[in-house]
Amino acid sequence: MIELHTFDDPRAHSNALAKAVSDALKASLAARGAASADAAGQTAHATLAVSGGTSPKPFLQTLSHEPLDWAHIDVTLVDDRWVPETDSASNAQLVRDTLLQNAAASAYFLPLVDTGKPLETHIDELNADARRRLPDVAVLGMGEDGHTASIFADAPEWDVAISTPARFISVHPGAAPHARVSLSMSALKQIGQLYLFIAGQKKLDVLNAALAAPQKNAISTLAHAEGVKLDVYWCA
Repeated sequence: MIELHTFDDPRAHSNALAKAVSDALKASLAARGAASADAAGQTAHATLAVSGGTSPKPFLQTLSHEPLDWAHIDVTLVDDRWVPETDSASNAQLVRDTLLQNAAASAYFLPLVDTGKPLETHIDELNADARRRLPDVAVLGMGEDGHTASIFADAPEWDVAISTPARFISVHPGAAPHARVSLSMSALKQIGQLYLFIAGQKKLDVLNAALAAPQKNAISTLAHAEGVKLDVYWCA
């Protein structure tokens, strides 16, 4: 199910998504606390996964000021490029510079990339890591080719990416630079609260085409999956 929220003003667009994500995280913390607080009274954690790129910067900066219990929120990424964090293409660098500031400085960050080891070894380690819980809340972006996370239709890993039960995958896009680490389609489908943050008529047209009929791209595959609810925040 898709619910479209439309905005004419970029600031209102970012502010509305920040408020929605904040409310979703509060609800996740409350639910996890009620269900799993142990005998020692420890507070459960909620996990937020965000996307990189230039479009999310204002949203991430706004979210960093939200008055949440950030010390009990784990922040990670939907995907990242296989580059060192010092590289300007690193989504981890973006998150540190925008979200992990202000009130959100006390959040615990789980980056996806460690270029000090082979990519496939790292993917195996991510999938075996008990700290890597399925996100409670995730904010996706979308390319004009319909990819979301780093699930690219032109990558040799496409069939694996949309079918594997593994949570993390490696991807080598055909037309985009850098190998990637990404959540798989299976992982995305299991996330309880999914948001898509996009702007511009071209991306809305891509989304509408993906919704109209199944296509070989990630956003269409996700949108047509049974039981998936996607809140789309779009600005003209």
